[in-house]
Amino acid sequence: VQLQASGGGSVQAGGSLKLSCAVSGGTFSVSSLGWFRQPPGRERLFVAAIGPGGGTIYEDADVGGRFTISRDNAKNTAYLQMNRLTPEDTAVYYCAANGGGITHADAEKYEYWGQGTLVTVSS
Repeated sequence: VQLQASGGGSVQAGGSLKLSCAVSGGTFSVSSLGWFRQPPGRERLFVAAIGPGGGTIYEDADVGGRFTISRDNAKNTAYLQMNRLTPEDTAVYYCAANGGGITHADAEKYEYWGQGTLVTVSS
């Protein structure tokens, strides 16, 4: 299973970005997909996850109010729409897949990881 994250870039505070995670191999439709981020100098943190049936979980209410995770099983791709970005959202964003289909916030539950895409938000 391979994951390819894309869509990162530099935006000003208040802007939006949409990240994509293309998955090849495995059975995408029964997998859970997660997004994590690693801010500069910090550990990797959970952002959002989506299960095979479309159920979602988010890091917290703030992220849940600004970010939306989604999936397109026909395209084997997961997305993270990020709105009202702030400098605190600056990080390398990683997508991950869990073939067991359970939606997790725990990074250790994800078997496969993409290479990361950098998001930089300036004030």
